[in-house]
Amino acid sequence: MTSILYIIAGEATVGIDYLPGMKVMCVCYNVPMSAQGNIMPKVGSRKSGEPVWELAHLFPYQGDWSVDEYLTLNTNHLIEYVDGYLEFLPMPTLSHQDILAYLYEMLKLFVTAASLGKVYFAPLRVRLTPKEYREPDIVFIANARLEQTTGDYPLGADLVMEIVSGGPEDRVRDLEIKPEIYAEAGIPEYWIVDPKDEVIIVLHLEKDTYAEHGRFTAGDIATSALLPGFSVLVADVWAAAQR
Repeated sequence: MTSILYIIAGEATVGIDYLPGMKVMCVCYNVPMSAQGNIMPKVGSRKSGEPVWELAHLFPYQGDWSVDEYLTLNTNHLIEYVDGYLEFLPMPTLSHQDILAYLYEMLKLFVTAASLGKVYFAPLRVRLTPKEYREPDIVFIANARLEQTTGDYPLGADLVMEIVSGGPEDRVRDLEIKPEIYAEAGIPEYWIVDPKDEVIIVLHLEKDTYAEHGRFTAGDIATSALLPGFSVLVADVWAAAQR
């Protein structure tokens, strides 16, 4: 059985109901098409609750983004760039930001007191390779790297922290994917702060892969291999998010 789907000026009308196994033939009259050959909704259409599809076609498709196009994005969303693709990170929650603020303040106090460099927090694009930019929650950049930094974004980092939040996809990103990414980029130390499992995992770079410096839980003191003397009470990290 074949159903004829008529699309006239962006409006669709189907003559008969769809049944399993049915073939659909599309007959299009005066239908706006995108540069990629996709059917676009009628220009100027306003339907409550629907995305503004016309606006989406003003931007590149996934896989086609250039670095320049990514860097010109002006948004309060955390967006990372990987070889033409955009990855959207979850919006931070209050508890996420409480933990971030506590760790940032502790690390900044230590780094500033010893004049070791500077500490930043997201949003800040960190260039890992010419085709990859990430936005760690907390970034420490040592003086030597700062002296070599030109432009608006640092090339790599010396220590990064990620506070694990969001759904399963976000946990996989922080716990499994980013250790490989940050190690390949040569970042000496990576802190994974996981409120759900109440653990802080500190990874230290050995040659081109990470080794576990420590896995710290409540009652422990999390320490750094890169910055001797820097430490935080794990219980205090979780307490920062309690209200």
